[in-house]
Amino acid sequence: MFSIERWQEIFETIGKNKLRTFLTCLSVTSGIFILVILLGFSSGIQKGVKTQFEQDATNRISIRTRVTTKSYKGLNPGRYIQLRNSDFEEINNKYSNDLEYKTSIYNIWGSQITYKGESGNYRLEGVYPDQQFIENASLVSGRFLNKVDIEESRKVAIIGNQIKKDLFKEDNPIGKTISVYGVNFTIVGVYTDPGGEREETRVFIPITTAQIAFNGGDKIRSLAYTVKMSENFDDAVELSDMLAQNFEADIKTKHIVAPDDIGAVRVYNTLEEAKKIYTLIATIRNVFWFIGIGTIIAGVVGVSNIMLIIVKERTKEIGIRKAIGALPSSIVGMILQEAIFITAVAGFVGLFAGVGLLQLVSPMVDNDFIKAPQVDFYTAITTVFLLIFAGAIAGYIPARRAANIKPIEALREE
Repeated sequence: MFSIERWQEIFETIGKNKLRTFLTCLSVTSGIFILVILLGFSSGIQKGVKTQFEQDATNRISIRTRVTTKSYKGLNPGRYIQLRNSDFEEINNKYSNDLEYKTSIYNIWGSQITYKGESGNYRLEGVYPDQQFIENASLVSGRFLNKVDIEESRKVAIIGNQIKKDLFKEDNPIGKTISVYGVNFTIVGVYTDPGGEREETRVFIPITTAQIAFNGGDKIRSLAYTVKMSENFDDAVELSDMLAQNFEADIKTKHIVAPDDIGAVRVYNTLEEAKKIYTLIATIRNVFWFIGIGTIIAGVVGVSNIMLIIVKERTKEIGIRKAIGALPSSIVGMILQEAIFITAVAGFVGLFAGVGLLQLVSPMVDNDFIKAPQVDFYTAITTVFLLIFAGAIAGYIPARRAANIKPIEALREE
């Protein structure tokens, strides 16, 4: 029940001990403030890292080849391992149940793309339609490659948004013709990529067209896959790691490469890397929680100490209250109410200060590893209420001590 007299007593007690109360509130405020800031930057780190992985599908496996560095089965080192269409088909057939998206890639770096009087050097990639999902590319206009484009080796192209800006300015490029080393392609789509401008300086064409138009034969430069994700992240990582190892072993066996030649066949497993990074982020977040909660505990201990001092100073008053009939529950309630009030006020001040500072600096923090540090409202409020609960526990010990004071002994207290 609300009692104006009790609140008057609380404010009177606080008024008599302004400095002591201020220092206690400061320790609690700083604790929740530090925790909010740490959680905000932990969230910023997580968003920054996720942005890096969003450039491509997180569950991607890429395969590239170079020259052998070791002799093996009578073959000298220095051989270039050339991937071919058959490599792509064999992997697709053997592991079809575990693969989600797949493409082989035939790329030409620095291709000269010309449109009317404008030209520039961009990367040309012959790919399959699944490349859109492996690269996390989103269409701005038009369409991506389709099965018919591959089967009929059509001379169609999908350009990045940056190329559109460079060559077409404000014009709509859909249906327009570009020239690549004298070969004309009709633009059917424009895409954007979360990786930014660098990823949007590419032209995608059907791989069958690329191999024919640019004398590629059945050669390919790299392979890219995504693994079917299961509900359990660890299971997906285990499957991805197993497939990556199998891909490497199969290609090395077929092309007669030493099993321990790490330079000739390189397999990149982004899901495995993602797990390492997310595990690191979780560790950082736990450390931040540990530091923040440790600071809060120090503040709560301060609340408990100040309440013990208050009980000691008011021993005679409490004895008189009990002598004239005050119940132990009312004494406990009085001390608890003061402890909770001090903790709640200090906690919310720290919360608002922390959230306010994050809102202020968030737009200024934007780099590859930390982006827009913020703490979600639910976490912040939950933390404050846990702090208030801890304050209640901290006040309970002094409150019980006050309730157990014997009136006769209290009246003798000087």
